[in-house]
Amino acid sequence: MSITPKRFIAGAVCPACSEPDKLKMWSVDDVPHRECVACGYSDTLNAQGQSIPSELITRVNHAAPKAAKPNVQPVQFFPNPKLRKPSE
Repeated sequence: MSITPKRFIAGAVCPACSEPDKLKMWSVDDVPHRECVACGYSDTLNAQGQSIPSELITRVNHAAPKAAKPNVQPVQFFPNPKLRKPSE
């Protein structure tokens, strides 16, 4: 496994936060990676230098959050005698 050292890219602009000169770039087994030190954005590039999109989070590939345990109390409603409709 060959890893190149992380280096800042002069004049590069972050695609997420648009900050100039904040991108670090390195390669792992000849696969280029980049990361922004300002906002934390990171991605992997293909052979043409285009960003490889990560898989979108869907209900199929993402675990659903567990529902919070609510504090349940029984409530009883009593009819208000003043709100009765007049009988005809």
